[in-house]
Amino acid sequence: MWRASDMLMSETSRNARFVSEFACHEEAIRAYVRRLIPSRSDCDDILQEVAMVLWEKFDEFHEGGNFRSWAFGFARYKVLSWIRDNGRSRLVLDSDVVALIADESVEEDSYLEMQRLAFRSCFEKLPSHQRSLMANAYRPDMKIQEVAAESGRSTAGFYQWLYRMRQMLLECVQRQLASEANP
Repeated sequence: MWRASDMLMSETSRNARFVSEFACHEEAIRAYVRRLIPSRSDCDDILQEVAMVLWEKFDEFHEGGNFRSWAFGFARYKVLSWIRDNGRSRLVLDSDVVALIADESVEEDSYLEMQRLAFRSCFEKLPSHQRSLMANAYRPDMKIQEVAAESGRSTAGFYQWLYRMRQMLLECVQRQLASEANP
């Protein structure tokens, strides 16, 4: 016999599972949509719609399944729907081209995820002051002159330092990916 408290616990558990899965894969879903839609604001709108559909359909998701692939399928249909609805009013790619890009994006997603994880690992190896300077350099509300001043360098000197850091991170990521490919 079902009691109200059992039902509430089941709903709470469902909510927690969804939030956990979505939070874990939101960045990848956003990147997938962003690869298909040129505008960041349109991407945000589509991502909200995808989140709503995923929430509504979450009972159909099999526990232990691949949430990311499942979400990519819904994201793909939302993007194609957006293109159909906005194709005449905006400069957008043909839906066949977007479908092709979507297929290739799914194929490349695992490699992109490996690159993201390698980058995070390499970035975490930097001393905290350097991580902070690099993060500040890419913040949209920060001026590069302010970050350069924070680092104690001239703006030109900071750009050179930033270039060297990016090169170092690139080499670290490439080494890490190569070691994973050839353990």
